[in-house]
Amino acid sequence: MSDRLISRDDAEADPLAAAAFVAERIESRDGRAEAMNAVVPRLLARGNVDLAAALSDTIDDPYSRNRLLIMVAERCVDLNDDDYARQLADAIEDDAMRSQALENVAIRTAARGDSEAAREIASEIVHPDYVEAAIAARAAADGDTATATATIAAIEFSGAKVAAYQEIASSVIGNDRAALAVAFLQDAVVAAAETEHEEEKIRSLCNIGTLFVDAGRNDLAAETFLRAREFAEQLDNVHRDNFLSSCAVGLIHSEHLEEAEATMDLISDKTQMASAMLGLARDEWRRNEKEAAFETLDEAYEILRSQHEKETRDSRARNALIGAIAVQYAGFGKTEKAVIIAEEVLDLEDQVSALSQIARILIVQKEDDLSRATIAKIPDEASRCLATIGVSNELRKREGNDAATAVLDEVFQMSNAIDRPVAKSQVLSETAKSFLLGDLPEKARQVSLANFEVIATIRDESKRGESLAAASEIYESGKLEIGDQAEAALLEIMKKSPF
Repeated sequence: MSDRLISRDDAEADPLAAAAFVAERIESRDGRAEAMNAVVPRLLARGNVDLAAALSDTIDDPYSRNRLLIMVAERCVDLNDDDYARQLADAIEDDAMRSQALENVAIRTAARGDSEAAREIASEIVHPDYVEAAIAARAAADGDTATATATIAAIEFSGAKVAAYQEIASSVIGNDRAALAVAFLQDAVVAAAETEHEEEKIRSLCNIGTLFVDAGRNDLAAETFLRAREFAEQLDNVHRDNFLSSCAVGLIHSEHLEEAEATMDLISDKTQMASAMLGLARDEWRRNEKEAAFETLDEAYEILRSQHEKETRDSRARNALIGAIAVQYAGFGKTEKAVIIAEEVLDLEDQVSALSQIARILIVQKEDDLSRATIAKIPDEASRCLATIGVSNELRKREGNDAATAVLDEVFQMSNAIDRPVAKSQVLSETAKSFLLGDLPEKARQVSLANFEVIATIRDESKRGESLAAASEIYESGKLEIGDQAEAALLEIMKKSPF
């Protein structure tokens, strides 16, 4: 068809263009959106905003199309193409998303240092407070504290004020200006207290408390977490215990343990109680109180085990926490118990994540055989391969490239046993990336060619486009040239789509 954006010739010479070729020929509305979500961000990373915008505009689903067009508009600002950014934002028909696009473009413009242009764009927005917050943050970054302070003072929405104060404080802490950070954080506390939404107020206070710790002011951090606790105690919804747990962990980090323990006594949900105790165990370990850390971690685990199914408010959070406790046991050197607990995780994804992390920790601890035994407990072949790739990266840090390369060669062979082409393609893409990390472009190319053959067998068009987009990163980041074999492989993939 004459209205196609990607020609066959372009696609044969570039894996990402081939992915776009596949994506724009998908007739399914949802399928095309999924594939374009993989292609467009990678085109933007290359700076190809024109093609990214054109491909985004081929998506039938309005939300997906507008979301990608907003992303393209933001990238245009980074490339100093402000007119095109405005054009894309104005082209969005949905009022709310057009306003979001204009706000994002204005914030990006402010971050670039052009406050006048940012305010001009923001004049079309009903509530430009976050744009003013970005202008203030940029002024502070440029050393103009007076302008930053005056700009924030003029902001009406307290949430935007808090965001500005926190961003400025975070940036100056990193520049060893802790005293200035503290001043901004104290103003942030005042602004947070004015926030009408109680949960947002508590969340902001907890974030501010963490920044006080980073600035070396544990006294002010504790005051802030205790203030957040007061508000959290007044909540009568399911978020109460979550916030109390956050306050307890914050008080632990600010070295106010008595207040932390008093806060934990207020928590009724066992998952949140165990989460706070996990934070305490980590802090005890950091203070070299290892026996206390073991006891606290044991208690956290027992509390979680005692939680009946009827008591569980969030099974996903509980599963993730069991996995985190298992990983922490490994970090404390209790590997056998760590693996046993990890296998108790009911959610397969969380279980695999925990076992994979434990395997990497064992490599750091030079327990290579135990690491292999841990990976062997992962039930899915593709997940075992991905975990082994993680181990190879740890081996590279510990022993150098040869040891890591041997493991990656093994993964390449292991991948032959994977019978699901989408999962197999993911493994091969990650293997190729790791070969590039080891400065082995030829091995990365070999794996990528095998990956193209696998992608050609994927029946789902959107998954075929997504997998090809992921595989394209190898050629982009490794600056690999497309040879005859790759061209032929790409052609085979494209034959699955209508020309």
